[in-house]
Amino acid sequence: MRWPRPLRPGDLVAVTAPSSGVGPDSRPRLDFALQWLRDRGYEVVVGECMSGEQVRSAPAEQRAAELVDFLCDPAVAAVVPPFGGELAIDLLDLLDWDRLAVAEPTWLVGWSDISTLLVALTTRLGWATAHGWNLMDTPLAPPDGLAHWTDLLAATGDVVQRSPGRTRAGWGDFRVADTTRMTLDLPTDWAVLGGGEVDVSGRLIGGCLEVLSPLAGTPYADIAAFGRAHSDEGLLVYVEACEQGAYDICRILHGLRMSGWFEHANAVLVGRTPAPDAPDLTQLEAVEETLGGLGVPVIAEMDIGHTQPFLPLVNGAPARVVVRDGVREVTQTLG
Repeated sequence: MRWPRPLRPGDLVAVTAPSSGVGPDSRPRLDFALQWLRDRGYEVVVGECMSGEQVRSAPAEQRAAELVDFLCDPAVAAVVPPFGGELAIDLLDLLDWDRLAVAEPTWLVGWSDISTLLVALTTRLGWATAHGWNLMDTPLAPPDGLAHWTDLLAATGDVVQRSPGRTRAGWGDFRVADTTRMTLDLPTDWAVLGGGEVDVSGRLIGGCLEVLSPLAGTPYADIAAFGRAHSDEGLLVYVEACEQGAYDICRILHGLRMSGWFEHANAVLVGRTPAPDAPDLTQLEAVEETLGGLGVPVIAEMDIGHTQPFLPLVNGAPARVVVRDGVREVTQTLG
C-alpha cells in the first residue's frame, strides 16, 4: 500500500466533480461547505469541472484531466467531490494511469459513484483512498463514536470508531445550506448473519454496489487479484446499496461472488440501505441468500453508505471489526 501524507490544517484541498456537478439550487450549500473547510484552516481550490447543468459536470476528457492534475499536484493534499453522481465509470479508460503510477499518492475522498474511482486507485496503484463523505456532507458533525473524514485522514496509527446505534430515515437534509447536524432519531444495530460474536481482521476494500458491480472482471475492480496480493492478511470486503431494489441487489451480489470478490474475504461488511425491499425478498434476505454460504462472518446493517451516520473507511487499511456484548467497533490502522 502507498499512503498519502496525513491531512493537516494549512493543507490544500482541491474540489472537482469527476461525476455530477452542482446545480443552482445547491450552490448555497457548496459555498457553505467550502467556507467550512476554510474555517478549519484548510486552503481550498475549486476546479473548472463543477457544472450541474447535465448529469456530468463536463466532458469526460476534461474531468479526467482535471482529476489527474489535482491528484498529481504535490501541493494538493486531498481531493473531494461535491457529490457522487451516476457515470464516473466513463473516466476510467481516460485517466493517465502512467502519470498516476509515478506520482506521490494524494487522498481521494468520497462515496457513492466516487467508489468507482476509489477502488480503481487502490486495486491498480495500491493507493489508500477514503470512502468518506462528499463535500456537501462535510459540514455535518459526526455523532459520538464516529470520526469526521478530515480527522480520520489526519491520523496515523489506530483509529477506533464505534456505532452510535442511531440512524434516520432517508439520506438527510444535506442540501440545506447551513445544515451541520445529523438528526438520528431511529434506533439501529449491526446484525451478524446467523447470530453470535465476531472478532475479525483484514484489509478493507469496497464501496457502492450499483457502481462497482459493472467493474467486476475488469482491471478497475479486480478484488480477487487484490485479495491474492494480500492473502497473508485477507480482506474485509464492505458493500452498500444506494437505491436499487432487493432483486437487483440479489443479482449483483451473486455476480460479485461468482467473480471472486469474496474469495479472500475474512468477513463481509454490509451497509444499512434506504433501498426498497421487494414483495417477497427484503434487502437483508438478499444478503443472506447470496453471502450466507461463504463460510465467513457477514455483518449487515452497518453504518456505511447512503444513510446517516457515515462511518468513513480507508480502502487498503488494515482493520479489525468487533461485534460482541454491546460493542460495535471498527479499528483501522493508518499510515
